[in-house]
Amino acid sequence: MSDRGQLVKVSIEAFDNEDFTIKTKLDPNPIFLPVNPESFTQNFKVEVNQQKGQGNQSTNANYKGTKPEELKLEFIFDGTNTIQGYNSKLDKNFIPDQSSEENPVPVKRQLKRFMDTVYNMSGEIHRPHFLKVHWGDGFKFPCILTNLDLNYTLFEPSGDPLRIKASATFLNYIAQKERVAREKKRSPDLTHVRLVKAGDRLDLMTFDIYKDPKYVLQIAKANGLSTFRKIDPGVEMTFPPLDKNA
Repeated sequence: MSDRGQLVKVSIEAFDNEDFTIKTKLDPNPIFLPVNPESFTQNFKVEVNQQKGQGNQSTNANYKGTKPEELKLEFIFDGTNTIQGYNSKLDKNFIPDQSSEENPVPVKRQLKRFMDTVYNMSGEIHRPHFLKVHWGDGFKFPCILTNLDLNYTLFEPSGDPLRIKASATFLNYIAQKERVAREKKRSPDLTHVRLVKAGDRLDLMTFDIYKDPKYVLQIAKANGLSTFRKIDPGVEMTFPPLDKNA
């Protein structure tokens, strides 16, 4: 709910590129869930290496990486119009081409609109869309769908569904170049690539990454250099993880 008591629905916006700059040509885009989530779960996970060495009774939990955040939404598609505060007959943000306000929008149409947005493969990009989940002004989640469970719980006499309980899991998605900029990894246990600028010295670049210039000969060899004393501006130098016992 907003501060003024106005109902704010969850919206899902679809994009054709991982930078979230090209909106998918769907109508409408974004879509708004017909019924807001019953629950909202965020999952954060840090991966550690807990493998014990031979003959050891315990081990240090060494950091391996941080897994992308997960968002799980539990919500329903409803065609009964019995839920207080919701009316699928008037929900033109989800189904824009309604011909009548007398009958609820069929749940099958609600589901198709949702699947076209979050799950079905796009012919333009040959994969499902990149997504942004919004709820009000304070929550924005760039992501892709990773799991969707649908539980059909109520039916018309004809067998058509009247209510579907959905459980959708979305994985946080950040384009690689943005991820690198955010993390700014400087660990010597990672491979680094540096563009040589005028005035750069290989021994100082080596010290900046490994905190010790003594590895400069290994770096020169790794980059196919016959000497470390002269490096040309504009060349990309690779600084790999090193065997510090060598």
